[in-house]
Amino acid sequence: MINLKIGVLGAGTWGTALARLLAVNGCDVTMWSALPQELVTLGTTHTHPNLPGMILPEGMHFTADIEEVCGDRDILLFAVPSVFVRSTAQKAAPHIPDGQIIVDVAKGVEEKTLMTMSEIIEEELARAGGRDHCRVVALSGPTHAEEVARDLPTVIVAGSADAAAARRVQQVFTTPTFRVYTSTDRRGVELGGAVKNVIALAVGIAMGLGYGDNAKAALITRGNAELTRLGIAMGCQPETFAGLSGMGDLIVTCTSMHSRNLHAGMLIGRGMDVETAKKEVGQVVEGINALPAACRLAKKYKVEMPIVEVVAAILSGRLAAGDALAALMGRQLKQE
Repeated sequence: MINLKIGVLGAGTWGTALARLLAVNGCDVTMWSALPQELVTLGTTHTHPNLPGMILPEGMHFTADIEEVCGDRDILLFAVPSVFVRSTAQKAAPHIPDGQIIVDVAKGVEEKTLMTMSEIIEEELARAGGRDHCRVVALSGPTHAEEVARDLPTVIVAGSADAAAARRVQQVFTTPTFRVYTSTDRRGVELGGAVKNVIALAVGIAMGLGYGDNAKAALITRGNAELTRLGIAMGCQPETFAGLSGMGDLIVTCTSMHSRNLHAGMLIGRGMDVETAKKEVGQVVEGINALPAACRLAKKYKVEMPIVEVVAAILSGRLAAGDALAALMGRQLKQE
């Protein structure tokens, strides 16, 4: 992969971990951030404050110029938080050449439009005009940045109806410790990455309340059932939700010490209010951002999602965390 030019939009933990992975793999990597101080820290220390033990290789480039990071790139990586994908795409679109392969790693669904992140990027490219042949691939799976940054074994999936684009991303991102599969079900890949964060909040709340492994396993399994029902109603492939971007991502987000959503849920389960929990976590809690859209999708597609609904009730203050057990366990009995 030597001499491939990669642009990375976003200098958070995930964008930085992937930028390092690509640089170590021989790519020429340029990173952009809307926060100049992030670029100064990365460029001068070659470290990220939230990725202990990681050293960025020499030769990486850092810029606050969005035109520079978008121009003449083999692959452009969107790694900003989901709430900033649209605004970043608006800024970047005029500088992205037609035919560009774009990889999105943000996980979420936009509340107002119910669009996935890849769909948002495509819409903004269309608005910019003359970019009808750009190819957007969703890269998602059980992948905590803290482990990827240390070259711990990781497996992920590249989702796109454009099989050639997905295979290209597969080739570029694969390393001896980072294995990439492909999928034609981009929407399913993205939906799994968004909704699993909400289920992780539920698991965290249960842990904060002192419940055990039985409850954790039940929430993960039944949470995946909710995700699968929604995905099928939206035209996704059922097998996607048994794979890396479905059950795989759900397991790691609901069990890992690195999970921000799990951490936030635990704090809420212990009685902390949502805003204080977010500040305590100190980084973006995507499950809180994805929750309103997940509820709207369930209503739109007439899909029963009781775990998602209970999390929404707790976070809005309509239901005490301690009363959530009765709300879920007291539902009408039925066949699995």
